[in-house]
Amino acid sequence: MRRRLLTAVTAIATLAATAGLVPSGATAQAERPRWDTRVLAHVPHPGYPAFVYAHPNGRVYAGSYTDPKGDATRSRVFEWTGNGTLLRSWTVPGQHLDRPHGVQVATSDARGRLVLLEKSRSRALMLDPRTGRFTRYATFRDLPTCGPAGGTGCSPNVLDKPAIPNFAAWGPRGALYVTDYGQAVIWRVPPGGGKARVWLADRRLDGVEFGTTGMLLTPNRRALLVAQQTSAGLGEVNPTTGRLYRIPIRKGRPAGMRSVWESRPGDLPDGFGIARSGRIYLSNAGLSAQIVVLGRGGAEIERFPEAPVTGDNGSGTPFDTPSSATFRGTSVLVANQSYLAGENHAILDVAVGEYGVPVFVPANAGR
Repeated sequence: MRRRLLTAVTAIATLAATAGLVPSGATAQAERPRWDTRVLAHVPHPGYPAFVYAHPNGRVYAGSYTDPKGDATRSRVFEWTGNGTLLRSWTVPGQHLDRPHGVQVATSDARGRLVLLEKSRSRALMLDPRTGRFTRYATFRDLPTCGPAGGTGCSPNVLDKPAIPNFAAWGPRGALYVTDYGQAVIWRVPPGGGKARVWLADRRLDGVEFGTTGMLLTPNRRALLVAQQTSAGLGEVNPTTGRLYRIPIRKGRPAGMRSVWESRPGDLPDGFGIARSGRIYLSNAGLSAQIVVLGRGGAEIERFPEAPVTGDNGSGTPFDTPSSATFRGTSVLVANQSYLAGENHAILDVAVGEYGVPVFVPANAGR
């Protein structure tokens, strides 16, 4: 009886896949071994993807970030189908091309618009993929460096740095929280957009040249998890290591900041995703070029590839400044920024064998 039931289920699954009722990649994805890595898409010029966003509409989005060699090309936002077919792209308007410029597709709002973080003018934009229309959502300002007495309108940086909005996450009440790669602060944009205000300023967020990166709301919606590439600003004992911090949110305000994991020297932790199991998959954009898996409490479980530096993931396109680990199905999507080599600009699909927690988008997000 059991054998007949299995035969029937297999036949139904095969028929459904043939008829197009099941996505063609679903069966193949389920059969993939853990850490099987494939190139989902190559990123066209200007390249340098620093984050990849899996939209609830089934499409995949990424922006072109800063070319370290410098260029006068406007940044672009790319859209792919779930199987990696490039559909279209949009050119970001109003950038200062005489400055370092780039764009991150950080998340989406309740209407499905893309939330973009644009570097050259320190702003958040909305892009409606149905119309191609860009609108300004928020601006971020350059802060003075705090003096010995500190203050609320300053940044506790060692050096004067400009505002560089980097990653974003929606809060439980529709506010948008944004990390700043240049300044040692986390911003809060009020529901509906407008002027961003400093939500948290902390010396531990000063990485000098390697600042604050990935951010997600925890599944219980009570705290933010924030990745820090280094402690070069001497906010922690070891300036060469990065951290993953947990920042509880109480009545809309930060309630402390606690380190849950410390990286190895030079790892430069970047974007990450949270699995349903509670495990965290985090990309190291530094020389180690690995994905790190952390347990629910922050203990390090494993790394892929096991050998650091080479980035050899078996796909033919090695990890080269891997900058995100975004869950889609039982895979994480990795933005291969290729910051130094400048030739491996790609979105990589890495099978991990477990599902992620959906990125939280509240009903009033962007409204």
